[in-house]
Amino acid sequence: MQEIPDITDSETWVIKTTLKERYNQEIELQIADSEIRLRPSDRHITSCPVWYWEVENCHFIIFKTGDRNYRCQFFFKPYQQYGTGVHEYTDITECIVSLLQAQADHVAKERGDLK
Repeated sequence: MQEIPDITDSETWVIKTTLKERYNQEIELQIADSEIRLRPSDRHITSCPVWYWEVENCHFIIFKTGDRNYRCQFFFKPYQQYGTGVHEYTDITECIVSLLQAQADHVAKERGDLK
């Protein structure tokens, strides 16, 4: 079974800094573990460290799936899960910026601001 490296302080700093820039305030960031299949064909699940936060009834999660490998999604309810269209990122900054942009675009589309 693959061992996923722990979350680093510099990765967490990037996320916290990006969230503060986006929302103009400190956002409570939680670090936890989640069990996921790294590949759809996997029969086993792998424990991965994650960052989780909630803003305006939207839940965000970034999974660390390897050394410099990240997946992300946001959801409003468990059956309303959304991603960025990119399966995995190799840069944490690109991952969080794309996640926040995808969520902002989704909200704007739901309001009718985007076609």
